[in-house]
Amino acid sequence: MTSLPFTQVDAFADAPFTGNPAAVMPLDSWLDDATLQAIAEENNLSETAFTVPTPDDPDADYELRWFTPAVEIKLCGHATLASGHVLMGDGPIRFRTRKAGVLTVTRVGEGYALSLPAWGMAPKPLPDLAAGLGGQPLESHWREGGYSLFLFPDAAAVRALTPDFAALRALGDMMLIATAPGEDSDILSRVFVPGGGVNEDPVTGSAHCLLTPFWAERLGKAEISAYQASARGGRLGCTLEGDRVILNGACRTVIEGRFFL
Repeated sequence: MTSLPFTQVDAFADAPFTGNPAAVMPLDSWLDDATLQAIAEENNLSETAFTVPTPDDPDADYELRWFTPAVEIKLCGHATLASGHVLMGDGPIRFRTRKAGVLTVTRVGEGYALSLPAWGMAPKPLPDLAAGLGGQPLESHWREGGYSLFLFPDAAAVRALTPDFAALRALGDMMLIATAPGEDSDILSRVFVPGGGVNEDPVTGSAHCLLTPFWAERLGKAEISAYQASARGGRLGCTLEGDRVILNGACRTVIEGRFFL
């Protein structure tokens, strides 16, 4: 019987039972993809992060991959932050990823700073996605790779959304971001990925790769406070630095143990 280390971390959490839970499972070498996917399905969290050391890579300390219970994904912010929390030593941790380049986690006070790519979007009518999302968005925007963003007039409209998850799931693996000006933060959002096995994601770092440049232009400032209004909720500090987005947040370890194969 093989056993693997397992840590469950609440990322972007400023209090118990908030933020987004992620499983972090450091490996010595890669298991086959079917086993990685089966582990993520068993964990049944929005993401499971797997890491493998890269001692011969001058630009990264670990390779990092993320799986939802249904699919491997291109980028996951909260599970990257959680992986940094678990593996952090004296200095920053650099993760090489297969689709998003090198991501860095640095300790800042009691929390962490996560460097992610800044992603732009283009206006585009998305009637089918908007219908599945519900509500009356003012604008819709799209980025190739399956990312959509819908601007609503106020936070109440975003909070009131009741998406048709079956209809959205049938449209494929896409992220839907609903956003509006915040209440006690600059911006507010909710994020849905039903086609990827996550109906509503609690706190989504990758969504803020899109939200940060989107709102920085509208608000005329590079530093933005963000709140993701899921049932758990989570707060992020977002800074646009050229072609990077820096997300600040805290992590809490909630479970440690072994996973048996």
